[in-house]
Amino acid sequence: MLNREAVTTLTDLETHMVYTRSESGVIAMKVPRQIRTYCPRCRTHTIHTVSLYKKGKERALAQGRRRYERKKKGYGSQPKPIQRKQAKVTKKQVLKLKCNQCGHILHREGIRLKRLEIV
Repeated sequence: MLNREAVTTLTDLETHMVYTRSESGVIAMKVPRQIRTYCPRCRTHTIHTVSLYKKGKERALAQGRRRYERKKKGYGSQPKPIQRKQAKVTKKQVLKLKCNQCGHILHREGIRLKRLEIV
């Protein structure tokens, strides 16, 4: 016999987000494309456009990158261990909220999810 987890769907009435939850945690989440939330620059609740945060391109001349390249140079082995085995199954998804009135961008704290859908 297969041991199947009970999956439940919850709706947050305040933020209109739909969570699909199992015993192991949140599997998927549906987020509306626009959310009405507090903007610190406008100092009032305004409509924000929701998108997913993506990491920017790493600069080749940044101090840390130059230090690492210098450390790797010459004879000898790799100075720092290369991570081979991934410890986590999911990554934290960070929401990027942009105010429609002033254009101020703020980030919402990430939640570990397998799938995030902007509806």
